[in-house]
Amino acid sequence: MPPHLKAQINRELDRVELLLEQIKAVEAERDAMLAEARQSDPASPIALLMTLGGIGPEISSGLGLECFTRSFANRRQVASFVGLAPTPWRSGGIQHEQGISKAGRPGLRKLMIEAAWLWLRYQPGSALATWFRERVGTMQGRTRRIAIVAMARKLLIALWRYVETGVMPEGIELSTVAEAKA
Repeated sequence: MPPHLKAQINRELDRVELLLEQIKAVEAERDAMLAEARQSDPASPIALLMTLGGIGPEISSGLGLECFTRSFANRRQVASFVGLAPTPWRSGGIQHEQGISKAGRPGLRKLMIEAAWLWLRYQPGSALATWFRERVGTMQGRTRRIAIVAMARKLLIALWRYVETGVMPEGIELSTVAEAKA
């Protein structure tokens, strides 16, 4: 291997190692913040979300710090803030859905879509997962991707209701980590 190529590869490996160290530092800081939030205020949005199975530290901190610290009047406002609100189009007698608005926060929208996939995996007995399976069945591709966005919106609204009123989504399991700490 030529020496300059070997040196370039070593520099790239050094960059990767530095990034991994920085990621570990950020995750440790986030975990410390989550632990402090759980101990200081067990009714905080972050602490409440961590009690649900399938909702980990990344999702609970993202939703708890960026979304659920705000006050929303209804479910449409929550979905609009995240960018998961439907955009209907009406002209005369024609009514057509154009998909989601994407006017909200793209990071939260991505987070909620990832949360929806995780919800299917870790909460298979929940009403939302049952709704998804009944609607999609064995279909693949575009239909499945459209349905997961719809489920992400439903999940966001269910989590918002849980944080605001304490009403747990139907058929869920609590996190084993939360049960061990309780």
